[in-house]
Amino acid sequence: QVQLVESGGGLEQPGGSLTLSCAASGIRFSIYNMGWYRQAPGEQRELVSTIRSNGNTNYVDSVKGRFTISRDNAKNTVYLQMNSLKPEDPAVYYCNALWRTSDYWGKGAQVTVSS
Repeated sequence: QVQLVESGGGLEQPGGSLTLSCAASGIRFSIYNMGWYRQAPGEQRELVSTIRSNGNTNYVDSVKGRFTISRDNAKNTVYLQMNSLKPEDPAVYYCNALWRTSDYWGKGAQVTVSS
């Protein structure tokens, strides 16, 4: 059974930092392209960042220079380090694992930015 479990969400002040983790089980993690998406209330889910199996990364323009995605294949975990949080960053953040037609999602982690 495939599971993606996000953790690390919560409340942070503007300008603060949070780190999300996504622990995967039931998949051969190292071959999967991993991604973080987010969905704010009333908005469509949007891609935030991806890290391919070869380590190549990609970011949406709005988070470039602030967010960093990384993966630890030994721990089957992907991370999203979020710095300089802005009022437009709050959302439910979802972890995604993709390999060919195998496409899995976590249940999401809430990120709130408020002073």
